[in-house]
Amino acid sequence: MGREELHITVPSLFKCPISMEVMKSPVSLCTGVTYDRSSIQHWLESGHDTCPATMQVLPSKIFVPNLTLHRLIHLWLHHSTTAAAAATASLISSHQLRVFIENITANVDRRDCLEKIVEFAGARDENRRFLGDFDGFVEAIVGVLCKSAEMEVVELVVRVLDLITSQNGVKERVYSSIFRSNHQKWFASICLLLRNGSVNSKIESARVLEYLAALDVTESKRRIAEEEEILTVLLRLLASENDFNLCDAVLSCLTAVSVTRSVKPRLVRFRLIPILSEKLLNPNTKLSTAGKCVKLLSRVSTCPEGRSAISEAPKCVAAVVERLMKAGTEDAVAMLWGLCCVHGDKKVKDVVVKSNGVTKILLVMQSECEGHVRRMCGELVKTLRVGCKVGGNGNGSGSGGDGALRRYETKTTHIMPC
Repeated sequence: MGREELHITVPSLFKCPISMEVMKSPVSLCTGVTYDRSSIQHWLESGHDTCPATMQVLPSKIFVPNLTLHRLIHLWLHHSTTAAAAATASLISSHQLRVFIENITANVDRRDCLEKIVEFAGARDENRRFLGDFDGFVEAIVGVLCKSAEMEVVELVVRVLDLITSQNGVKERVYSSIFRSNHQKWFASICLLLRNGSVNSKIESARVLEYLAALDVTESKRRIAEEEEILTVLLRLLASENDFNLCDAVLSCLTAVSVTRSVKPRLVRFRLIPILSEKLLNPNTKLSTAGKCVKLLSRVSTCPEGRSAISEAPKCVAAVVERLMKAGTEDAVAMLWGLCCVHGDKKVKDVVVKSNGVTKILLVMQSECEGHVRRMCGELVKTLRVGCKVGGNGNGSGSGGDGALRRYETKTTHIMPC
């Protein structure tokens, strides 16, 4: 991809009809036509008494400043200059990139080269595709993380990886490069950023890990899951950080990794359940973050350790029920269904009933949910019926219990619990 010529199209309205240049001081004649002041002055001083554009005889040679057009031209010039400067700065030819790769590999002006690459990659998607497809680029970038311990260099490399890893085929090449080299050093560099980097660097590191975990290769998830230090640092960030974007990135990464069966018990052992409970109980937690918390809870509830930890955390179950209609509805229903219907956890059933869960489940059934979600809700209603009656006061008006279920059965018979 060579350096291109930059062409800026000038709106015809901004051009003087005489000089055909952008007007510096637009003025209008009595005919309504606007010219640049210097051009029309020269025309009139040369003895002409007509409007150059219309050739009408001018009853008056007085002209007035066109202030509106002047402001529009000024704004356009400012925008065009900024855009042109950015475009010029973000152009890198194939030859230049090859030189950058050589310098980065040889540690010659490494930081300066990486800064230019970051600016180039951030400019547009075409640039990111160019970098991702360029022979040897991904391997050189990954190699830096396996060698350098300089914080600023590591931050720049991860920023580049975050920008290009979503491009087609790049994840696979990054993964292959990591495990062909010193992958322990690569993970150590990522841990360094997760611990001591800026908030943006931590977000970018979590996203790069998520990209790799999302590969359709079981080995990639397992390798990341085996890095106990990575999991520990991610969970510490989730527990201590208040930045919602960082929490979202960490949750997405952990969810991608938790597909692996072996990692779920370890996440539970590292106190994942209390951490997620705190997030769900926090009224300031965003809906998107709460939804990701519920999704991760649903994942770990599929292992015995996860089910046991959730069963012993009534506040966690209550928080899931509270957010049933607001965030992660399908995942919340799946988790409650698994604990109550499949495994018959009495503690969880009691908490769901006491938290007005039956009413909320009935509301989910009446919403436009998927068929399999409606079926799980129906089974939950059946399973919780006994709990509802036990939790009531004997007259069918227990809190969230049999009273709600009776009203549902008599007034909303168009939805039948299955």
